[in-house]
Amino acid sequence: MESYTFNPQRVCAKQINFSLDEENRLHDVNFLGGCPGNLPAIGKLVEGKNAAEIANILRGNQCGGRGTSCADQLAIALDEALKKQ
Repeated sequence: MESYTFNPQRVCAKQINFSLDEENRLHDVNFLGGCPGNLPAIGKLVEGKNAAEIANILRGNQCGGRGTSCADQLAIALDEALKKQ
C-alpha cells in the first residue's frame, strides 16, 4: 500500500492524505482542516473504492464560487497519484 499527501489549493482543507492499494483502491482518506462533518463523511464513502472512479465522480465539484472544492481537490490528488504508478 502506497501513502500520499496532497496540499490542496483555494479550499479550507490544508492537506489531504490517503493510501492506494495494489488494485488502486482508496483507503484512509483524511482531510486536515475544512468542514468537520462533510470531509470525514467523504472518507467513509470512498473507502475501498476504485480511485479512478472516485476521481471521475468528484472532479469538477465546486464550493462557494471558488472554482473547486475539497472533493474536486481530492480528484486532482487521485489523478496525480495514479499518474505516478
